Amino acid sequence: MGRAFTAIVGPAARLGLARLMPVAQLLRAGGARVRVEYTTGVAQARLLARRCAAEGDVILAAGGDGTLRCLGAALAGTDGVLGVVPAGRGNDLARQLGLPHRPADVAELLLHGEPRWIDTVDAAGETVLGSVYAGVDAAANERANRARWTPSRLVYPLAGARALAGWRPARYEIAVDGRPPVALTAYTVVVANTGYYGGGLHVAPDARVDDGLLDVVVLGCASKLLFPLVLREMRTGAHLRRPEVTVLRGASVTLSADRRVPAYADGDPLSAIGPSPQGTRPAADLAPPTGLGPLVLRARPRTLAVLAPAG
Repeated sequence: MGRAFTAIVGPAARLGLARLMPVAQLLRAGGARVRVEYTTGVAQARLLARRCAAEGDVILAAGGDGTLRCLGAALAGTDGVLGVVPAGRGNDLARQLGLPHRPADVAELLLHGEPRWIDTVDAAGETVLGSVYAGVDAAANERANRARWTPSRLVYPLAGARALAGWRPARYEIAVDGRPPVALTAYTVVVANTGYYGGGLHVAPDARVDDGLLDVVVLGCASKLLFPLVLREMRTGAHLRRPEVTVLRGASVTLSADRRVPAYADGDPLSAIGPSPQGTRPAADLAPPTGLGPLVLRARPRTLAVLAPAG
């Protein structure tokens, strides 16, 4: 008897379903049992993931980083195993883990691959798999999430350009592992468990998904005219050589700002950090906050098992 899989599909997973179906056929041809469960929301999906994992099924996530975060959060800290069919716009965790995209290769890994234990991040009680970012990139992510008719390859570049045009740097305080905070004026702060974000930007090239540490990358003040070059350098990690970029590393990070800025995690809103703007409404680019900073982030070493190539 081969492995048993449960694919958990949300209400907006048309692309995920399209990528899942050929993989599911190959899994069944390889002797596996595959069932597909449809859900109406995050809470139901996570409950179902925990229940099916407890029964011994591998939980299949067919989607992008948000889908992986949803189901990975349900399995983190348990013996449940996550399988991935990459089907998102960014697929940054899949990129970090070296996961295949061709259906035959995906099915081969799911049928015969061994679980790899990776770190997760506790972000004020939320579980994050990839990275948390607070600043202009979070504002760009909000714009990208609202995009409906923009071609996929243009979503992030256009959203980033529009967010940058109206953005001003904030003053951040960053405390790592309980040490005195570092104060920096910056466009954004990225706290990375994995190296990639934003659909393939190698923002933290030294980040490892199983080292128990978080890489903090601070993009400090620079001319906005330099940003296209910096973004191009992020494809290879060359941006780290710039004097405007600061890198810190530790197991825990506390992040605050002198004004209210949005914070995103794995492509979805996490919170807003900074003082509450009393008597004012958030700017249009700010995600609806679920809480206010300071935001405390902690690495949770090797808490999630994923079917992935060996590190």
